[in-house]
Amino acid sequence: MPTTSPVRRVPGRLTAPEPGWTTSADVVVIGSGIAGLTAALRLKDALGPGEKVLVVTKDVLSAGSTRWAQGGIAAALGPEDTPEQHERDTLVAGAGGCDLEAVRALVTEGPEAVHELIGLGAQFDLDPQGELSLTREGGHHRDRIAHAGGDATGAEIQRALVAAVERAPEIEVVQHALAVDLLLAADGGVAGLTLHVMGEGQRDGVGAVRCRAVVLASGGLGQVFSQTTNPAVSTGDGMALALRAGATLRDLEFVQFHPTVMYLGPDSVGQQPLISEAVRGEGAVLVGPDGDRFMQGVHPLADLAPRDVVAKAIMRRMLETGLPHMWLDATRIGGDEPTASFWERRFPTILAVCRSHGVDPVTDPIPVAPACHYASGGVRTDVWGRSDVPGLYATGEAACSGVHGANRLASNSLLEGLVFSRRIATVLPGELRPWAEPVPDRRTAGLVAAGVRRQVQEVMTSRVGVLRTAAGLDEATARLDALVATPSDTVDVAAWETTNLLTISAALADAATRREETRGSHWREDHPERDDADWAGHLDVVMRDGVGSVEFRPEPASDALVAAGATTSGGTS
Repeated sequence: MPTTSPVRRVPGRLTAPEPGWTTSADVVVIGSGIAGLTAALRLKDALGPGEKVLVVTKDVLSAGSTRWAQGGIAAALGPEDTPEQHERDTLVAGAGGCDLEAVRALVTEGPEAVHELIGLGAQFDLDPQGELSLTREGGHHRDRIAHAGGDATGAEIQRALVAAVERAPEIEVVQHALAVDLLLAADGGVAGLTLHVMGEGQRDGVGAVRCRAVVLASGGLGQVFSQTTNPAVSTGDGMALALRAGATLRDLEFVQFHPTVMYLGPDSVGQQPLISEAVRGEGAVLVGPDGDRFMQGVHPLADLAPRDVVAKAIMRRMLETGLPHMWLDATRIGGDEPTASFWERRFPTILAVCRSHGVDPVTDPIPVAPACHYASGGVRTDVWGRSDVPGLYATGEAACSGVHGANRLASNSLLEGLVFSRRIATVLPGELRPWAEPVPDRRTAGLVAAGVRRQVQEVMTSRVGVLRTAAGLDEATARLDALVATPSDTVDVAAWETTNLLTISAALADAATRREETRGSHWREDHPERDDADWAGHLDVVMRDGVGSVEFRPEPASDALVAAGATTSGGTS
């Protein structure tokens, strides 16, 4: 098979006014979720005297995806659990696409990272004995999900991290700031970045930040699709910025669609209510129109199968019945505790959201359908967060560390942000680049009209969503190519975001077209089987001045050791 294929031309950089102000910091962290704030706090302590950390966030510090995380954070914290067992579950869920070294780092360093978060002030739920209350989610064979506030884990973690940053005057924060593009030095490495600050005073409008390193923790790409669990800020800005600067994006085709997102009707778009996997962990079951438990016999874990398995099963039932959703029946959860009081104690946030949309989950099944949830791919990094652009590091959902493979294991995302941000802070201070002058930017500037955003989302949802075919992907590519040629008459945040969405959509569609198999969260109806002989490995997208290519890099399937009964640490689980 050919190793590369051409992609259309998209803007090589975003059209933007010349910077009207300038500042500097040794390290700039883009993003203020668990990955970004952990990196900033760790770097504050690791950098030398006088070396400065600047955090840039698109909204306020407390916004972003972390605060919406319901289920919890996974780590081998229980007395009967081990990192080896967590590793095994991660590799199985990843469907052969994981990086073994990255998974090993995640599961072995995870427990310490969680305890460090607790030491920082995060208050997790405890059992009657005063120990961490642990539950189970899809794909896990042990109770290893630590949670807070019942179903408000992300909000509690975000609260604790924001409070810690606010106690650290050494960390400067710029809110309401969109990272536009990197400024590059003569060697192609980081010399700074341009920002657009939506505020007043000295830092209003486009400015330049000179720096020696950038840590990209800007989150995912959920707004590429019409329905997503991601907040409005998740427009793939960081991934697009990195791609334009010469970084490699890996595994973009592996977009996880959460199987149980509350169905609000055919006209509902944007962020949708997530019904946490933890609800199924407490005994809720998926049912069809006749009350049939259709996950029985599909997978040994039934309703707690990995997310790709559950999402596909729901989609199959939807196709068979012609219905736009299935149902999640949680009317009998709680064991000996009355269902109503259990819901109020364990899932107060989800309960309130369901009732606000006219469904009482205590008495009625919840209508659910898959929706875009998480990007397993992103900026390709090594196990220390380094990208292939000197001075650019990436962590969290913006990165592809190799942990998730073709399908993220439930509640591994918060842990990834913790572990790999700590790793970046370990190596970055010793690798700080000298201050460098930005060279003239020869990349071709451009901007796509903000008005095409809905069209981008519609074609991605209908042709590059849960179900993919060659014909649908070809149609998506043609429609995206046509939308690229819709220039913007204005230079503003809406046009920048739309251009980023279109850039990432085109790259994702190209990767999905190339991978002619079904693996993990990538489902090709015209190639329904996993094919390790031809497709064990990764698809890497690179771009040079708006012209991209996709390259396949073969690697042995990482779950082979699991099939053989061994893990990377040499033990069994």
